[in-house]
Amino acid sequence: MSTTQDKQLSDMKISEVLIPAEKVAHVQLNNPLEHALLVLMKSGYAAVPVLDATYKFAGIIGKTVILNEVLGIESFEMERLSEIRVMDAMAANVPTLTRENSLLDGLNASIDHPFVCIVDKDGYFDGILTRRAILKQVKKDIYMNAYKK
Repeated sequence: MSTTQDKQLSDMKISEVLIPAEKVAHVQLNNPLEHALLVLMKSGYAAVPVLDATYKFAGIIGKTVILNEVLGIESFEMERLSEIRVMDAMAANVPTLTRENSLLDGLNASIDHPFVCIVDKDGYFDGILTRRAILKQVKKDIYMNAYKK
């Protein structure tokens, strides 16, 4: 037995380690890419969730995608940042999970993504599960099992 409250790693739910929506930087569908880039630069993140006006999850937007949008033939066309909306550049086809999914489901989803967005049954944004949070729990599990022997 290990990790939070003596649970096995395989028994843990995402709700036990997720970062709640209130603490997650995000942008909205109608924001210009200029705003999204500012949020990304100030937060230090490579990507953030995109929400609609009612806080339903819509996708993610990242620095690389934004820079590709303004990349011209010979230079960056930075003036385009205020013309393009987040909804026109974001990735909409990304995996999501719910609070009730297991931490192992989160581990599988995070193999190709540094974080996975958590939504409720109606699609409202609940928070994120980071690869870091998963690895911290795996580390605890390994250490706890190693010292039991």
